[in-house]
Amino acid sequence: MEAILYFGVSLIAVLLIMPVLIPVLHKIKFSQSEREEGLESHKIKTGTPTMGGLIFIVVPVILAIAINPSILQDVKMITVLVAYVGYGLIGFIDDFIIVVQKNNNGLPPRIKFLLQAALAICLYLIYKSYGDNTLWIPILHMDINIGFFFFLLVFLMFTAESNAVNLTDGLDGLCAGTVLIALIPFAAFAYQDNQMNLFYFILAVAGSLIGYLRFNIHPAKIFMGDTGSLALGGLLAAIALVLRKEILLVIIGGLFLMETLSVTIQVLSFKTRGKRVFRMAPLHHHFEMGGMKETKVVWMFYGISVVLAILGYVIGVI
Repeated sequence: MEAILYFGVSLIAVLLIMPVLIPVLHKIKFSQSEREEGLESHKIKTGTPTMGGLIFIVVPVILAIAINPSILQDVKMITVLVAYVGYGLIGFIDDFIIVVQKNNNGLPPRIKFLLQAALAICLYLIYKSYGDNTLWIPILHMDINIGFFFFLLVFLMFTAESNAVNLTDGLDGLCAGTVLIALIPFAAFAYQDNQMNLFYFILAVAGSLIGYLRFNIHPAKIFMGDTGSLALGGLLAAIALVLRKEILLVIIGGLFLMETLSVTIQVLSFKTRGKRVFRMAPLHHHFEMGGMKETKVVWMFYGISVVLAILGYVIGVI
């Protein structure tokens, strides 16, 4: 019954708020700016309201605290909430600068990374108040103490995952849908591990994402902005950390890894050989440039995400 409450209220709240929020964002001109290097087919998206990620951050967080204030005494939930809200705040600052300046520059890359890095260190320190430096190995079901390397792993998880999810947010419905799929096996792990506060919170986030997708699927009426994408990346990393499923994040979140690798390979290839490997990076734009419709690319990536989510879950339980 509680599961239905968290999921249902979050879903309904977003469905009711969005029709009010979108016109407000239009009126105050919090909207997408055109990218000069962008695809021709995406220029029609210019002027679409952004920062929609605020909704699926605020609604689940307020709902979870309102229903069960004791989660603020659960240090594992503190880890998750700080990651979710913290990375969302970094994204919000970036988005706010973009909409005020009417260009896509936002926060200087170095400042943005320093903020992400500082938050990652804070999250590691929070985790250390109840966790240790052991890494759980799936299939073998054994713990290995990797010492200082665990700090490096946590640092990389948060900085890389937040940016990887951010890179995925380039097509209508792509980022929210793929993160939603990735949350499902983690919800199952939380339930099996009897981490019910986390289980219910994941359901609340899932409900809000489904409500958001109602307005973000093609043609999108609103975008999540860095506010949403950085928050979702931080959330996935935090959930994997508190569940001790760090290795499984690589599999379950494999699509985000693919998107990141496509950008890395493209940049390295162009700098060293003067040639591009992909028509355009991230990977979803490669398929678009090849003539595939935006909606087909999104559904193909949904399919890949489902396969990876199932694979990650199976590896986690065998």
